[in-house]
Amino acid sequence: MPESNAKANLRRYLGSAREALLWKLDGLSEYDIRRPLTPTGTNLLGLVKHAAGVEVGYFGDVFGRPYDEPLPWMAEGAEPNEDMWATADESREDIVGMYQRVWTHADATIEALPLDASGQVPWWPEDRREVTLQQILVHVIADLQRHAGHADIVRELIDGAVGLRAGNENLPSGEQSWWEEYRGRLERVAQEVGGNRQEEMS
Repeated sequence: MPESNAKANLRRYLGSAREALLWKLDGLSEYDIRRPLTPTGTNLLGLVKHAAGVEVGYFGDVFGRPYDEPLPWMAEGAEPNEDMWATADESREDIVGMYQRVWTHADATIEALPLDASGQVPWWPEDRREVTLQQILVHVIADLQRHAGHADIVRELIDGAVGLRAGNENLPSGEQSWWEEYRGRLERVAQEVGGNRQEEMS
């Protein structure tokens, strides 16, 4: 496959992951995009903020193309997990706008370099630090899609909204009663199998 086609395919998957993360914010209040909905505090706006830092590091620092906008949560001495939530002073517009500027910077790196361009990931183990742009594209796509999956679950917990992308739920089109029966059936099977396993172990 010609490099231009391979790069275009990778950029398409990268773009899909980016758009999925932002789409999950649509229609939600400031409270809901910030709500910590897991014991480790996972929240929608924090996932977007984290994704921006991921792209700054991998498409900036790794290839000697630093991003010129300061990201205090990425600085040495930042509070643990500071990149995973937005402070009261950081608005939705601030975080989303910053992430979109990061896309522009990352896309410029991808455009400027061939897929076999070499870089160094200083925070990886020494024996794996040497990388190529193609490897980093695959790594970042995998990372962002993982976080898009987190966002899927968090959004469903907030208001029941689901979907792969706008206009494509990628789920059976059952009514709420169908989903309630389906979930109930899964719960009954889980209890039955779980109970049987407990009996076998006792």
